[in-house]
Amino acid sequence: MSATTMLGTLSRTDRPQTMLRRFLALDAIVTGANGLVYAIDSKPVGELLGVGSGLLFELGIFLVVYGAAVGYLATRKQPPALGVKAVIDANALWAVLSIVALLVWFSPTTAGAVWIPVQAMTVTGFGVLQFLSLRATTA
Repeated sequence: MSATTMLGTLSRTDRPQTMLRRFLALDAIVTGANGLVYAIDSKPVGELLGVGSGLLFELGIFLVVYGAAVGYLATRKQPPALGVKAVIDANALWAVLSIVALLVWFSPTTAGAVWIPVQAMTVTGFGVLQFLSLRATTA
């Protein structure tokens, strides 16, 4: 299934709350899975990406906790706007800091130089979808 098909399927509803909850859930699943990989396999993944395994482990733990919090919001019948805005802001901050880290702090491998911007774009996409869904719930 292509990304476009999957997003079309997720957003196919006449209830903006449902769409918002689905995009929060997708964010939670992807973020939590990413965090688990970083936490469990920080050494080999760190070597692959050219990022320190200690930093990757800590980011992994953070992402698992963050993913669980986003997942909790997704379970609410009407996710609180303030909580959703915090997720949107956190996604934007993560994307910006990922690119800054790539340019300023990290000396990534080729895989890291590809993965970090792809991850930033994915997180940005989640933020945009969540923002548009939240806006639709208040319209």
